[in-house]
Amino acid sequence: MMLRQLEYLVALAGEQHFARAAELCAVSQPALSEGIRKLERELGVPLVRRGHAFQGLTVEGDTVLRWARKLLKDHESLKQEVLFHRDGLNGTLRVGTVPAASSTVVTLTDAFAREHPEVSIKIKGSLHSSEIIRQIRNYELDAGLIYTEPDDVAGLRIHRLYVEEHVLITAPGMLGRRTSRSWASAVDLPLCLLDSSLRGRQVLDHALAEHGLKVTPRIECDSVVTLLAHVSTGHWASIVPRQWLPPIGALPGLEITRLDNPEVTSQISLVMEDVSPLSLMSVALSELILEKFPQSKIL
Repeated sequence: MMLRQLEYLVALAGEQHFARAAELCAVSQPALSEGIRKLERELGVPLVRRGHAFQGLTVEGDTVLRWARKLLKDHESLKQEVLFHRDGLNGTLRVGTVPAASSTVVTLTDAFAREHPEVSIKIKGSLHSSEIIRQIRNYELDAGLIYTEPDDVAGLRIHRLYVEEHVLITAPGMLGRRTSRSWASAVDLPLCLLDSSLRGRQVLDHALAEHGLKVTPRIECDSVVTLLAHVSTGHWASIVPRQWLPPIGALPGLEITRLDNPEVTSQISLVMEDVSPLSLMSVALSELILEKFPQSKIL
């Protein structure tokens, strides 16, 4: 069994297409197909369901795929450790984020990239917490910023980073002469919010529902940029975590309003594989978290 054959299988599973997988691996399509067939012959089971086009992996193929990703990740960690003393940390750090952390992730990734110039970073944004966890367990991501719940993260290392505090953002004058700065007054505004399928929005809905309040936004989206762009038109308001805003920079023409009860908060954590020993990449990321978020807790 060759690592190259495992790379072919992982590429095929990701691309769902023989030609695209071959292009990704920089080989011809016949070479990729033959490499996978050799792997099948060695293991004695079919891994790929074939027809006129790729039709998915077999049950055995799904099992081999998980091991292939783990072996390739372990191989990458081995190379990192062997070369570390000569070249410093190198390789690729793969991070996933929920939409609510798509701006705050820069606190980590910017510092990590500057501290480790030989490391490239790939960020996958706008993912659900459950999808980030699935990809970490399947060795497709190294770490992820998520909303944490106990059942989500069993068996993973958790760094609690910060607690979101929700605020109202509007164009100047949208609140008019209102003297109230309550959530009840905010939910009556023309709102643009995150999509209701996202955990960040569900946290908001749940907190307000406990106080008999409900938001009915006319516009929903899964992008922080899209949400802020709508608010900047002056026609829409939004309710967002305050922690979103500093990494984005100045927001001219927008007002940020702290609202009275109820308190709407949620926990953002970074999760990664919990193995011994940790890869050098994971060790470096953990050390950076302790530097940038000194109040963080590891669970």
